Amino acid sequence: MAGILYLVATPIGNLGDMSPRALETLEAADFIAAEDTRVSVKLLNHFDMKKPLVSYHEHNRASAGQAVLRRLLAGETCALVTDAGMPAISDPGEDLVRLCAEAGVEVRVIPGGCALVCALALSGLPTGRFTFEGFLSVNRKERRERLEALKAEERTMVFYEAPHKLLTTLEDLCEAFGDRPVSLCRELTKLHEETVRTTLFQAAERYRETPPKGEFVLVVAGAAPRKEAAVTLEEAVELVRRRRAEGVRMKEAVREVADLTGVNKNELYAAVIKE
Repeated sequence: MAGILYLVATPIGNLGDMSPRALETLEAADFIAAEDTRVSVKLLNHFDMKKPLVSYHEHNRASAGQAVLRRLLAGETCALVTDAGMPAISDPGEDLVRLCAEAGVEVRVIPGGCALVCALALSGLPTGRFTFEGFLSVNRKERRERLEALKAEERTMVFYEAPHKLLTTLEDLCEAFGDRPVSLCRELTKLHEETVRTTLFQAAERYRETPPKGEFVLVVAGAAPRKEAAVTLEEAVELVRRRRAEGVRMKEAVREVADLTGVNKNELYAAVIKE
């Protein structure tokens, strides 16, 4: 009979948040698959626990995942942990869960800390509907394309970001979204935990002057609900023509009229150039 894969959440900062059930699961597991064994061994040492550790991370997940699966199919029990928080959330553990699901291996979860949920709760922004975007691409073009696709997203958006990339990301968010409310949570549950509730423009200005430290979760307000078009598409096209006759550039004229009337900008642009 196959063993069981346990997804064991570990504290995102404060070791006092480690649950008794998580400790019992780690103690009972035949082995632990860890994102960084050096980090996990410190956790185990803190709780005076010694268990066999294997490495499972972004760069070896294909081979390591198969190795873990073989041991599970042989009847062993594995506890999967990430450096902090819930495995398989913006984490290579999702691949291992998929492998187990395809092979018929049971997967159970041991709940605990999750930075995105904690930051969302702290943000003061709407929490009933949200979208988790994780880390944006390091490729500037891909990052900007993704943000452009999110401009009309009405749900609260949650992003992860490292300190050395925070300012660039804030500037890209400003360019894509304009000045919206944002909550920046850093070092959650740790000694220097901080939540800054401000706007995107003010946040960018703040971190230009003060270099950021610690890992961040950004919670950004969604777009205002799309208003119903106040005019027909044909009427909006005529308004664009008038603005063009006044010397306004095409894209700027389309943007102005779309904002004013509620007509979809892409539809309006397509209609104008078709004339």
